[in-house]
Amino acid sequence: MTDLHRLSIREMAEGLKSAQFSSRELTQHYLNRIAKIDDRVNSYITVTAEQALAQADAADAVFKTGNATALTGVPIAHKDIFCTHGIKTTAGSKMLNNFVSPYDATVVAKGKTAGLVTLGKVNMDEFAMGSTSENPFFGATKNPWNLEHVPGGSSGGSAAVVAADLAPFATGTDTGGSIRQPASFCGLTGLKPTYGRVSRFGMIAYASSMDQGGPMARSAEDCAYLMNVMAGHDEKDSTSINKEVDDYVANLNGTAVKGLRIGIPKQYFNVQGLDADVKARVEESLKKLEDMGATLVEIDLSMSEAYVPTYYLIAPAEASSNLSRFDGVRYGYRCENPTDILDLYKRSRSEGFGAEVQRRILIGTYALSAGYYDAYYVKAQKVRRLIQQDFLKAFENVDVIAAPSAPTTAYKIGANLSPTEMYLGDIYTLAVNLAGLPAINAPVGFDANSLPVGLQLIGNYWSESQLLSIVHQYQQNTDWHTKRAAIAEENA
Repeated sequence: MTDLHRLSIREMAEGLKSAQFSSRELTQHYLNRIAKIDDRVNSYITVTAEQALAQADAADAVFKTGNATALTGVPIAHKDIFCTHGIKTTAGSKMLNNFVSPYDATVVAKGKTAGLVTLGKVNMDEFAMGSTSENPFFGATKNPWNLEHVPGGSSGGSAAVVAADLAPFATGTDTGGSIRQPASFCGLTGLKPTYGRVSRFGMIAYASSMDQGGPMARSAEDCAYLMNVMAGHDEKDSTSINKEVDDYVANLNGTAVKGLRIGIPKQYFNVQGLDADVKARVEESLKKLEDMGATLVEIDLSMSEAYVPTYYLIAPAEASSNLSRFDGVRYGYRCENPTDILDLYKRSRSEGFGAEVQRRILIGTYALSAGYYDAYYVKAQKVRRLIQQDFLKAFENVDVIAAPSAPTTAYKIGANLSPTEMYLGDIYTLAVNLAGLPAINAPVGFDANSLPVGLQLIGNYWSESQLLSIVHQYQQNTDWHTKRAAIAEENA
């Protein structure tokens, strides 16, 4: 059973149900791979081997009762931003390196109810602030396609574990592209749901009006299985929407590509810095969808130049507020031998937070400060509404909107991009979060250096089923999602 990691989620579920292999065998297979491979990838912060095997044994017992769910016994990895009862939850930060959560995030709890087996918690950009997963405390996660390159961020660990076959699927979070960009960089499918579709309870906050959890996996079908677990109303989250949830797996063929109108924003394909290979692969994927019966319609998204400045006012402002709770008093990192309360605050925060988190807190605090609140933060919120209206106007004429997920393929580790260069790399993803829309990344090929390229499809509110269905049908006619990095082909 050396090739269990090559199975799709559906094949794993069917194999478990028909007793071709047990959950313990499947879980141990992944734990063996992690032990052999992850020292090169650095995707896991915490591996929960003992707990995983106990959950696997419990799942095997459930199969004998006939009460198994669709995913009972299937392993999963969680981004280390989701609180997990009795397991260290760090948000990728020295600040929380000693924090063991007393409760489960709703997403984690739902996974347990569904019978999923938690392999561990994976690396990320600190507090989800970044695009490379070059973590200042836990070290850089590597891209399985080329270990000298980043996997993207902030859900870089989630992308890397799937791309290296160290977990069959993983949870991620997306505040400004943090599911879609690493999915693009690592050749995966990743879905950012509509804001409010997945509970944020127990998900450590970065920017509360934009944070959203979602699935990362090899295919749209695999993502649909995890969305069936993650989605739904949660009374513990005041921003969770009480709206009926689709059966995403059952609806994988529910949207006809023939007759589908795909909007092509003219501004998106003339962006300075858009890599020629990325543009070519995305255009080839759109041609394929056209061959499948879709119609490409040029649209005008006139607010595109406002995406980056608007996001980088609102998100840091919310981060400044959310991260004020980490002060060295109640939990988390505390500096040694403070001379007074002010010294405790200053040193605990400056020693506990990395440079990028400190930068965003400072930007946000400035934007919220007296004399600047109206000039910056309030104005940014007004522009945010205009960006949302820009998309809603476009959706009057098209079903989905297409774009690259990122203007380039994966950067080299240590490229030392300036903050401005890094922020501009999010040009295609930020607006989706500002508007609260759903969007998905699909792998569509490789650049000249054999690094993956991703296509982004943006949908109208609550259209997750439609996005998964379109990508699923594209994947029935292409094989990019089946490609594996060399490290993923190794047997443990």
